[in-house]
Amino acid sequence: MLTQIIQGHVAVVSPTDILRAKILIVDDQKANVLLLDRMLHAAGYVNVTATTNPKEVLELHLENRYDLILLDLQMRGMDGFEVMEALKEVETSGYLPVLVITAQPDHKLRALTAGARDFIAKPLDLAEVLMRVHNMIEVRLLHAEPKKLYDRVVQQQKVSERLLLNVLPCSIAERLKGRPEVAPDTLVDIIADSFPEASVLFADIVGFSKISAGMSPRELVAMLNDIFTEFDRIADDRGLEKIKTIGDAYMAVAGLPDPADDHAPRAAHMALDMLEVIDRWNERRGTHVQMRIGINSGAGVAGVIGKRKFIYDIWGDSVNIASRMESHGVPGRVQVTEFTRSKLLGKPFFLEERGAVDLKGHGPMKTWFLTGRASLS
Repeated sequence: MLTQIIQGHVAVVSPTDILRAKILIVDDQKANVLLLDRMLHAAGYVNVTATTNPKEVLELHLENRYDLILLDLQMRGMDGFEVMEALKEVETSGYLPVLVITAQPDHKLRALTAGARDFIAKPLDLAEVLMRVHNMIEVRLLHAEPKKLYDRVVQQQKVSERLLLNVLPCSIAERLKGRPEVAPDTLVDIIADSFPEASVLFADIVGFSKISAGMSPRELVAMLNDIFTEFDRIADDRGLEKIKTIGDAYMAVAGLPDPADDHAPRAAHMALDMLEVIDRWNERRGTHVQMRIGINSGAGVAGVIGKRKFIYDIWGDSVNIASRMESHGVPGRVQVTEFTRSKLLGKPFFLEERGAVDLKGHGPMKTWFLTGRASLS
């Protein structure tokens, strides 16, 4: 068993790997093909194919990517040197997995110069053939191992990037990816941004404890997944960033991390879309689930928290007030602050004054119900 250290990884070629290697025999003489085929199968090789037409080699190799091509040099119509020239067009790494067979001594050096990795002299000697085939395949598999490791690393990186994008906004994920120090316990710089204006949305299922009491764990999770997956779709469509879910509560923001002048209309559209989702969900299942939704607009701070488990979150008085808009709201309705209402004036929304609501830490605050929109957009 041959091993090789490749950037900290141990590449291993086992006897089983060698015997499973893909081999192509190329010779225009059927007797020679039959002889080599019997030799290799008797030695335990299980993936041996052959052709007597050298013009088929390129197409066969493109389809099968052989680990070894046993190539006779003297053939009618297209000799082995021409075959190797054709193979160079597809083997861009410069490695031709070719073991040439020749009865002409002066062809050996010429074949190696043309790109062959080794040669076998005619008449064929069984021990020599098997030794050279074994060594060629072993080297070929080790030559391919760095690319396999690289492809594996690239694939793992793509998975990590997808996971990162599922947790963080795209622009924030890109900022993290651009930092070489990003690793568990090594994040030194803090990602934190102040925002002058954005609209924060909170939504909560009314009476969730009572609803969930009669459900199995699977049913409960399925319900939340169905509803919140639809909310995620709406957030994508309307241009909001989902911040998090906590139990049966859903939080999203418009205008972050990328500023948007129409943050309030975006949030308003999402809120109305969410109520429509709940209506359809109830209609399909014959249930009476309701949601309270609250929206507030204003300034705050956003940033990434954590080293091992990242979370993008937002803080500030505007966020607290948005949460109060939801908790002090009415089931089945969207409550917004006066400031958010001012951002919706002149837009295709209908609002109904609720009056003053006493908010903890803020006192009486004038609020409005978002009741609908003139047209979908």
